[in-house]
Amino acid sequence: MASRKWTQTSRVREGRPFPLGATWDGLGVNFALYSRHATRVELCLFDARNREVERIALPEYTNEIWHGYLPDVRPGQRYGYRVHGPYAPEEGHRFNPNKLLLDPYAKQIVGELKWAPHLFGYTLGHRDGDLSFDRRDSASYMPRCAVIDPAFSWGAERAPATPWDRTVIYAARVRGLTMQHPDVPQAERGTLSALRHDAVVDHLSHLGVTAIELLPVHAYVDDQQLLERGLRNYWGYNTIGFFAPQPRYLSLGTVAEFKQMVARLHNAGIEVILDVVYNHTAEGNELGPTLSFKGIDNASYYRLADDRRYYINDTGTGNTFDLTNAGALRMVMDSLRYWVTEMRVDGFRFDLATILGRERHGFDASGSFLDAVRQDPILSQVKLIAEPWDIGPGGYQLGQFPPGWAEWNDRFRDTVRALWRGDGGQLPEFATRFTGSADLFDHHGRRPSASINLVTAHDGFTLHDLVSYNDRHNEANGEDNRDGHSHNLSSNHGVEGETDDPAILSVRARQMRNLLATLLLAQGTPMLLAGDEFGHSQQGNNNAYCQDNPLSWIDWERAAQPAAQAQVAFVRRALSLRRRYGLLRRNRFLRGEYDEALGLRDIDWRHPDGRGMEEADWHDAGLRALLIILDGRSPDSGLREPGRHVSLALLLNAGEQPQRFCVSDDALSFRRVLLQTDETPLEPDEEGAWTLPPRSLCLLAASSSA
Repeated sequence: MASRKWTQTSRVREGRPFPLGATWDGLGVNFALYSRHATRVELCLFDARNREVERIALPEYTNEIWHGYLPDVRPGQRYGYRVHGPYAPEEGHRFNPNKLLLDPYAKQIVGELKWAPHLFGYTLGHRDGDLSFDRRDSASYMPRCAVIDPAFSWGAERAPATPWDRTVIYAARVRGLTMQHPDVPQAERGTLSALRHDAVVDHLSHLGVTAIELLPVHAYVDDQQLLERGLRNYWGYNTIGFFAPQPRYLSLGTVAEFKQMVARLHNAGIEVILDVVYNHTAEGNELGPTLSFKGIDNASYYRLADDRRYYINDTGTGNTFDLTNAGALRMVMDSLRYWVTEMRVDGFRFDLATILGRERHGFDASGSFLDAVRQDPILSQVKLIAEPWDIGPGGYQLGQFPPGWAEWNDRFRDTVRALWRGDGGQLPEFATRFTGSADLFDHHGRRPSASINLVTAHDGFTLHDLVSYNDRHNEANGEDNRDGHSHNLSSNHGVEGETDDPAILSVRARQMRNLLATLLLAQGTPMLLAGDEFGHSQQGNNNAYCQDNPLSWIDWERAAQPAAQAQVAFVRRALSLRRRYGLLRRNRFLRGEYDEALGLRDIDWRHPDGRGMEEADWHDAGLRALLIILDGRSPDSGLREPGRHVSLALLLNAGEQPQRFCVSDDALSFRRVLLQTDETPLEPDEEGAWTLPPRSLCLLAASSSA
C-alpha cells in the first residue's frame, strides 16, 4: 500500500502553524504538526469504515511546523499522519512513512491498538535489528485520530476552588471505582459517565472528600506482553495521546462525556485532579513500536544517549520525554492548558515528576518545565502535585520542588505504617511527619499542605491488605511473584490473608481505623485510596497494574456489609472533625516553641505520664505511646468557638499493652471524646486520666473561657 499512487481530491490551503493539532473553526479544519527534522508530512484521511481514502501533503512548513487547511473537512473526520525523513537510528532519526502515526495533539482517538509486526519501524527478527527498515503498512493495526467539535454548554458549572488547607483527595481508577457498582447502568460501568452517576457522586460527597484524583485517563496502550498473558494495562501509565481521553472510558463516543463528568462533580463541590504521565510514552526503547512521536521526530521528542541509536531510560519504561526540547516542552504545556481551560480540571498529579525537572546537569527546581509552569498564568493557579522520585541519577527529590507544588510524602507513609505495626524508635520521625514535615517543606513560603500525606496508594497494598498480609501475593500477574515491593511495613496480625478468627479481625479493624485516623488528623493534605474507607482487598496483590478484573475492581456488595459501613462512618466522622476544627488543618507550621506572653505552646508533646517529653524519652525505643496537645488558645490556631477556645489532645498507643494517659492541665479539662479507634466507650478515671486499650487512638477536646 505504501507504493500506491494517491489522487488528491480535497481542497487544501496553506493554513496556519498554530494552533497545533486538528482545529475546527466552523468552516473547515486546520492541521498543524511539529517536526524539526522531517522532509515531508502526509495527512491521511479515513472513511467511517477506517479505510484510508486520501493522502494530502501538508503544503507549508513554518518555523518547524508543517501545516495545511482543508475547508471541506468536518468534525468526526478520522485521520493520521505519515512522516518522511531520514531513517538513520545511529543519528537518532527513525522516520518511516509506511507507519501510520497518531497526531500528538489529537483531541480524540478512535479504536485501540492491535499488536502486529507491522507496527515496528524495523523488521522484527532481522539480523540488523532496529537498524533494518520495515516497509509493511501499519494502518490496519493502528487507532485513528478524530477531529472534534469543542463546543459544549457548561451551564451553571463553577469550579469549587477548594483551598489547599481544606483539600481531601480521593484517589481512584475510572474502571475500578464503578465496574461493580450495582446502581450504575451496565453500559456505563467503567466509563467517565459512571463517575457522574448520583450513587457515585453521593458517596464521595457524604464521605467528605473534596477532590477525586483519577489515575491516567489520557489515551494509553495495553502492553503486548500483558495481552499475551490474558491481562491488560489497568493503571494506564503507558500514554500515547496527551490530549485525548482513553477510548474505552467513553461510553458515548465523544469527549463531551469528560466535560459532563467534570460539570457534575463540580456542581457537587468536588474537584477533579488528573494523574498525568509526561515523563515517557508507550513507544518504548529502540526496539519498541513506531506509533507517534518516534516516527514524527524521534530526535526532538526523546532524550537520547551519547550513542543516539539508544534512549536514556530514567523512567524504567524504555524512553524518557525530552522537556529540554522546545517542541516537546510546548506540547506538554499545551496539553496541560487544554485540560484546564477546555476540560476544566482542577489540577494534576505528575508521575515520576523528578524527570520533568531534570536538566542535562541533573534535577533543577528552576528547570525549563518547572519554571514554565510556575510563570504560567493558568497552570500556576491549579493544584500541582509531584511524585518526587524516579530511578534516574539524583532521582529522590522529596521536598525539593519549587513553591506552588505539593508532593507525595512517602516518609509520612512509611513512618505511620511502621509506628502502628509496632516498630520501635518511631516517635521522633512520627512527630515530624504528623505536623506537616516542616523539615522538608518549610521553605520559600510553602505551607503544611505541600505534604500530600498517604498511607496507601494504587502502587502497593490496599489498607485492608496492609493489616492482613505479611508478604505480597502477586501470582496472578504471571511474573512468579517477583514484581511489586517487598518492603511493605505490613503485618497480618496472626494469619496470612483472610480469616474468620474474631480476635484477629478485631485487631485488623482497629488498625485500619488507627491508620485512617492518623492520616486524616495529621497536618498536611490527606490522600485516601478509593476503597480503603470500607476495607477493599486485592487479596494481597501489591502491584495490580495489570489486573483489570474483579481482583482490583471495588466490591460494592462487600462495602455494604455492617463492618464496612462502620468503617465508612468512622472516615466520615474523622473528616467532619477535620472540617470543623481548623487546628487539624493549619495553614502554618506548628513550632512547639514556648510563648512567654501567652504561657503556652501551639503544640505540646507529652509522655503518657503527663510530663513533657525529654530527649531520653524521644530515643526510648520501647516507648510506643505519645500524648499530643494542640492548644486552641494560640492566636493563629484557627480553632475558635463562640466565647471559648477549643483545644485538642491526641492519645496514641501503638503498643501491645493498655496505656494510661494523664491528661491534666490547669487551664484545660479534656472531657469530650471526639474520635476513638477502639469500640469500647472511653471515660476518664477519678484523677482525669484515660486508659487506652492496646493499639488504639483517641482524640479529646477541651474548652476554656476566652
